[in-house]
Amino acid sequence: MNPSKRREEAEEAIDTINKRTGRNMPQAIGTGAVLVLVILLCLAASIDVFVGLIVIFVVLALWELRVDFATVGIRIPVLALWVGSVAILGTTYFVPTHAVAMCVSTLLTLVYVGLAASTRLTMVGRRVSMAVASKLSRADAHMRHESSFNDGDVSRPVTRFTNVMVSLLVVLYVPFLAGFIVMPLTWEHPVAHAFLLVFVPAMGDIGGLAFGAWLGKHKLSPRISPKKSVEGLLGSILFCFVGALVIFLLTYDRSIWVSHWWVPPVFGVLVGVVGTFGDLCASMLKRDLGIKDMGHLLKGHGGVLDRADSILMAAPFIFLVIAATGL
Repeated sequence: MNPSKRREEAEEAIDTINKRTGRNMPQAIGTGAVLVLVILLCLAASIDVFVGLIVIFVVLALWELRVDFATVGIRIPVLALWVGSVAILGTTYFVPTHAVAMCVSTLLTLVYVGLAASTRLTMVGRRVSMAVASKLSRADAHMRHESSFNDGDVSRPVTRFTNVMVSLLVVLYVPFLAGFIVMPLTWEHPVAHAFLLVFVPAMGDIGGLAFGAWLGKHKLSPRISPKKSVEGLLGSILFCFVGALVIFLLTYDRSIWVSHWWVPPVFGVLVGVVGTFGDLCASMLKRDLGIKDMGHLLKGHGGVLDRADSILMAAPFIFLVIAATGL
């Protein structure tokens, strides 16, 4: 066969896959491979370095949210959110009474961010304005029209109360949930916990994407996320189970996984369902704002929060299972 003909067929096949998955798959695979490598290198260095990586991801996710909300006129105090996030994650990891430190630092951050959101600290800078303009230039006109912040062709005004409430929601959605990733890293078997907290939800994303593109026929929530399907949810549960099982076999002693053989199936169902719910929450937020992607920093993945939404939402549930089983 002519090489140019083969190249055209390969490009057509990739285009078909991209349309079914709703993303640039070669970019997504490449970015995913780099992320896995970075995570493994950080874990190989030390748990402290891995916690630092979590802080970096949270900071980047908050920046992307700053731009996303600014597209509809909502202003969140990103500097205050950065300071509060570092405080929440740092105290959760370093203070011996980890749970108490996390709760106290979260409450203080809520007060601090709430006050900052109600003042001029939420003014939009030039860099944010440029990022907003770039995002709006790539936005889908229909999605913008369907945004909850539009009334016909007129944007609804945003009040200071809205800025405060959204800022408080961001604290609970990003750094507070990330605290449930950090806390198990202070217990015994931190590397195993890191794998469970990060890679099991990621496996669920892969399973949902693969089964949804391959077998997806029954829509899970067509209004919120047309690409999500029941078949994708089942694939997510299956991949979460397999991922948890492999992590158990490779990271825990034989005596532990023999006595806790029932935990991987629990992780499969729990993380598969909760991770899909996290994806739907992020999709609902994007639809409400009238944007397609949360950001652009991770090529093929839509943004940092698009990559981490299922991880964040699943973190408290994985934390509870680890704590309840004594793993």
